[in-house]
Amino acid sequence: MKKYLVTVLMCIIVLGLCSCGGNVDNVKTHEVESQIYSQEDISKAIKTIEKEFEKNWKGCTLTEIYYAGDDEISNEYKDWTNRNEAHEVIVLVSSFDVDSSGGDGSLNPNETYDDWKWILVRDNGGQWKHVDHGY
Repeated sequence: MKKYLVTVLMCIIVLGLCSCGGNVDNVKTHEVESQIYSQEDISKAIKTIEKEFEKNWKGCTLTEIYYAGDDEISNEYKDWTNRNEAHEVIVLVSSFDVDSSGGDGSLNPNETYDDWKWILVRDNGGQWKHVDHGY
């Protein structure tokens, strides 16, 4: 009986962990030249969003993510540094698919979202922090 109970609990834990968040297994990315950020800076920002997506975007599959480019760092986005007591802002652009569940309920089921923006900030070369996303 004890072995059976342990086996059932392990199955529940494994299934629970598998269904926690979004899928980032086959995400595509490409390099975008920047005079502001190194490719390492951009890669770290992308990894931050991949972790966010994998953790919190249940029912969604991230298909592409890349740096929006230096021109996208406009005054509109620079304001995010002031709001978050940071010195740098970066904007990423992505595409993702939503399954029939509609994700967390705020997304349209069975739809693809293109040009979805992710805003991240950091202070003096520190770690990127995801602060907003959307259109």
